[in-house]
Amino acid sequence: MTQKEDIQNAVNVMKHGGIIIYPTDTVWGIGCDATNAEAVAKIYKIKRREDSKALICLVDSEVRLQRYVRNVPEVAWQVMEYADKPTTVILDNAVNLAPNLIAEDGSIAMRITHEVFSKELCFRFQKPIVSTSVNISGETAAQNFRDISPELIEAADYVCFSRRQEHKPHAPSSIIKIKEDGEVTIIRK
Repeated sequence: MTQKEDIQNAVNVMKHGGIIIYPTDTVWGIGCDATNAEAVAKIYKIKRREDSKALICLVDSEVRLQRYVRNVPEVAWQVMEYADKPTTVILDNAVNLAPNLIAEDGSIAMRITHEVFSKELCFRFQKPIVSTSVNISGETAAQNFRDISPELIEAADYVCFSRRQEHKPHAPSSIIKIKEDGEVTIIRK
């Protein structure tokens, strides 16, 4: 299977409300259409995660990010531009996303991916994709495909083939909360 076919299969599954497991710019992720509340609810259930705990979304570009966050502060653009590793920013005033994805304070965690597979997946899907680590809440994140539990693989509607043979260390993203007024808080380095 080519990477293009793999991406198209994943896109088709998400368009129909399905759940995918896929490689990202950090650890392997479990995801879905970030605008589909039913699909988002499935992710919370699969991960056994409280829906009060926010999930991260991936997008492919600055332009796409701006469709889902009102008024991105200038400091957020600077943080994303100069970050030396994948960095998730939590931003105020999320819009056009599944309501159960948006935190109680109206914020959303977003990351612009630059890794080839996940960037192309986001570009082809044309919407944000939920990107939470593929693990039961509280357990260790799957750095590589071989680390994913069979239970989680069974729970997904599609498991991507790309990068399955990879065996190298991957780390979660940094997480930085940036308030609309520009106040910055580092959540995870």
